Amino acid sequence: MSPMLQSHPSLPPAGHGPLLGRDRAELEALARELGEPAYRGRQLAQWLYRRGARRFEEMTDLPASFRSRLSEIATVGRADLVTAQTSRDGTSKLLLEEPDGRRIETVLLPYEARTSVCVSSQVGCPVGCVFCATATMGFARNVTAGEMVDQVLAAQEAAARVGRPRITHVVVMGMGEPLLNLDALLQAIRLLNQEVGIAMRHITVSTAGYVPGIRRLAEEDLQITLALSLHAPNDTLRVELIPLAKKYPLAETMAAVRDYTARTGRRVTLEYLLLAGVNDTEPLALELAHLVRGMITSVNLIPWNPADSFARFAAPSSGRVRAFRRVLERRGLTVTQRVERGQDISAACGQLAVKTGAKRD
Repeated sequence: MSPMLQSHPSLPPAGHGPLLGRDRAELEALARELGEPAYRGRQLAQWLYRRGARRFEEMTDLPASFRSRLSEIATVGRADLVTAQTSRDGTSKLLLEEPDGRRIETVLLPYEARTSVCVSSQVGCPVGCVFCATATMGFARNVTAGEMVDQVLAAQEAAARVGRPRITHVVVMGMGEPLLNLDALLQAIRLLNQEVGIAMRHITVSTAGYVPGIRRLAEEDLQITLALSLHAPNDTLRVELIPLAKKYPLAETMAAVRDYTARTGRRVTLEYLLLAGVNDTEPLALELAHLVRGMITSVNLIPWNPADSFARFAAPSSGRVRAFRRVLERRGLTVTQRVERGQDISAACGQLAVKTGAKRD
């Protein structure tokens, strides 16, 4: 089976394997299965999702016999922290190692008014965007719902170590294409909302344009933010940058985005990575303005974050960025510009995992 079409890894039966990834109802059922009242499952959920426990021994208000039985049949499901890099601007990139030796990245992004975390949805990525370090890793497997939640918990620990407030925002924009792992993603979103306490409107999912996933996500009618990695206003250039675009041309992709907005009432953010001399010209800005005319959307401009392994690309000058933005704004578009973070610590997707190896030897 092609990696692009692989289903997400199934979770083990209830009562076995990692507990992270199971909701309160499942944990209550597990407690009853082990001869405990249902409220013990609710206590277990608090320890897992609100307190971020790493070991059953930490769960001191649970009976010792219950903790012992849990340790015999299950694991908590927390990954090991391999390394952490902290930028001058406060950005922290964490490299986590799962029990199977696979390594995934998450990034803590502290801002003045919020604390955000960027989460990975796959180990590697099958999409193959030519500007992305993760693409050089190939595709190993999907990340489970519990592993996605664990990244948020690990980032919360990192935030606490430097005196930052609790995580308020989650963006699924790290390694991987989230909509190719949609079942696990939906489970993770609901856990983050219901168990961890992240507001739905503070969760963003970014896609390179996997149209079946966009349409299925629309059917879920979640009050999350969808971001489309657009990066080019025409099929010719977009296919050069994002191979997936060959299968899902812009007309089909933008129709799915429009349908998503109509169904959910939620504005879709269009991410546009600016690469010097590639997609940052004023004529392309005009094409972009025409493409999104009449849409309920905003455009987020992202100047290229240099990476050692991508010498073919360069960041556009500030003048080119201003000119591109001016074209869009003069045609009535809402435009934001991402403040680049962590350039001194390999903070772009996949850079740290590539440098250290995606899997331990």
